[in-house]
Amino acid sequence: MTMPGLIRSTTCYLGLMTVLTGLVYPLAVTAVAQSAFPRQANGSPVVLDGAVIGSELIGQSFTGPGYFHPRPSAAGADGYDAMASGGSNLGVTTQSANQTITTRLQAVRIPGTRVPIDLVTASGSGLDPHLSPEAALYQAGRVAAARQLRRERVEQLVRDHVEGPTAGLLGAPRVNVLRLNLALDAQTAD
Repeated sequence: MTMPGLIRSTTCYLGLMTVLTGLVYPLAVTAVAQSAFPRQANGSPVVLDGAVIGSELIGQSFTGPGYFHPRPSAAGADGYDAMASGGSNLGVTTQSANQTITTRLQAVRIPGTRVPIDLVTASGSGLDPHLSPEAALYQAGRVAAARQLRRERVEQLVRDHVEGPTAGLLGAPRVNVLRLNLALDAQTAD
C-alpha cells in the first residue's frame, strides 16, 4: 500500500470510529436509558409540591439540629457539589486526614459512645446520600430533642427508612438522608 493510500484508509477509519464511538454509541445509550430508566437517567430527582428539592443519588447538606446530618463531603468548600465529585485522596496516616477526622469526631461525639465511621469520613465520591442505619440511629437523640419528639419515635422512623442491599445482594443496609429528613418533616407537621 502506498503512503497516500495508507493515510486515506487511516483517516477514513479514524472518522468512522469517531462517529461510532463519539456520536452513535452515546446517543444509543442515552436513548435506551431515557426509555428504560427515565427517572434515574435524569438524576433521580426528589420532587416536593411540584419543585425539585434534591436527588436520591447526590447528598446534600443538612446542618440544623432537628435534621439528620449526612456523611461529610469531600467535594470542596461548597459541600455536595456534583461538579467537584471525588475523594480527598488523603491517606489514613497523613496529618491532614487525622486532623480532619479529629475535628469531625469532636463535633459529633456523644460521651461514652462509639461514633459510627461514616459520620467522620467522606465517601469515595464525596457525594454519598446515604448513611448506615447505625449512623442515623446515633443522631436520633439530638434530632428528637431538637424536634421535641420521643426518641423511640425518631428511632422507629430511621428503622422504617432502612433500605436493604441492592437486589438483595449488593452493598450494605443504608438510609437515604434526604428521604429520612423529608419523612421527619412530614411527621412533625402533623
